[in-house]
Amino acid sequence: MKRAAGLPLLVLSILLGGCDMVVMNPTGDIAYQQRNLILFSVGVMLLIIVPVMVLTVLFAYRYRRGNPNKTYDPNFDHSTTLELVIWSCPLLIIIALSAVTWTSTHLLDPFRPLERLAPGVPVPPDAKPLNVQVVALDWKWLFIYPDLGIATVNELALPVNVPVRFSITSTDQFNTFYAPTLAGMIYAMPTMRSELNAVLNKPGESWGYSGNYTGRGYSDMRFKLRGVVEADFDRWVADVKAAGTGLELSTLIELVKPSEKVPVMRFASVQEGLFDRAVNRCIEPGKPCMVDVMRQDMQAGGVHPDGHRMGTGMPPGREAQPLTGVKPKPALEKTPEEKGTGPNVTKPVEPDAPGQLRPGDPKNRGLQ
Repeated sequence: MKRAAGLPLLVLSILLGGCDMVVMNPTGDIAYQQRNLILFSVGVMLLIIVPVMVLTVLFAYRYRRGNPNKTYDPNFDHSTTLELVIWSCPLLIIIALSAVTWTSTHLLDPFRPLERLAPGVPVPPDAKPLNVQVVALDWKWLFIYPDLGIATVNELALPVNVPVRFSITSTDQFNTFYAPTLAGMIYAMPTMRSELNAVLNKPGESWGYSGNYTGRGYSDMRFKLRGVVEADFDRWVADVKAAGTGLELSTLIELVKPSEKVPVMRFASVQEGLFDRAVNRCIEPGKPCMVDVMRQDMQAGGVHPDGHRMGTGMPPGREAQPLTGVKPKPALEKTPEEKGTGPNVTKPVEPDAPGQLRPGDPKNRGLQ
């Protein structure tokens, strides 16, 4: 019997053995504060949930039909004490959660510079943050270290206890930059630049993801997050610089093309301004950048090289040109010659089986 009673626990432990609750095991201070916020919110809500569940069972047992000691009072309609308890407890919980949510929303603002490296450890006044530019591609991650002149694909190495300032964008689709052990989820959006300030406090390896579905290669769009001590980070930078290949504009054009399960790539040098080109959608040579279009668009008159009249604003989203190549022509606007011909796959198939569609078929005889 003892073995049978312990069997469900054994099965549960086996099923959960592969689970890694990374959100509850942070290695960065921002993720640590977010974990504490989750625990606090759950704990406060349990102050209501647990008593309600216990009282539900207690009331059902105490006032069951077969209890001879139950009290039946058909004239009961009000209790001041009961009303105070019922309404004051949820109200106090809502006030507590609202206060914590308001303060944490400001303290954990991703654009807010870090004020501490860890609990009780303020950021030194002379500390210089490490700048990392993040570009979400289809379906891979590009990390540019502009101050170090290197770049990687699907690998993010950070020194522990050093503030990091991320600049985040995307080339074509909405993505989310999500490293659960480092900080929260931040949108990576085309033509926009997001920011995240964070820090790692413990060395180790974990994974980062995209939390927004973007198509076929989404499930493999992940990167390795490596936290290392400063000496090991310097050696890692030296190894990347020894890779021998550079990230040029032509290389970025190839990276923009959709690809799946891309292995880690390292670039020993980076052409200046590639991140700004990704934000302003001017990766292809000769394509005007958004910032230049908007600057010239402030002037009245004339026609911009991309075809829209200056002074009338940027082209609407449906008319905007793709990041690379030429915008494809919609099928409804194509001529029959442009569409071509092919087999008719929607033509109804003549049924072989007898039935109502062929009432005179001899095979129908004898059908029940």
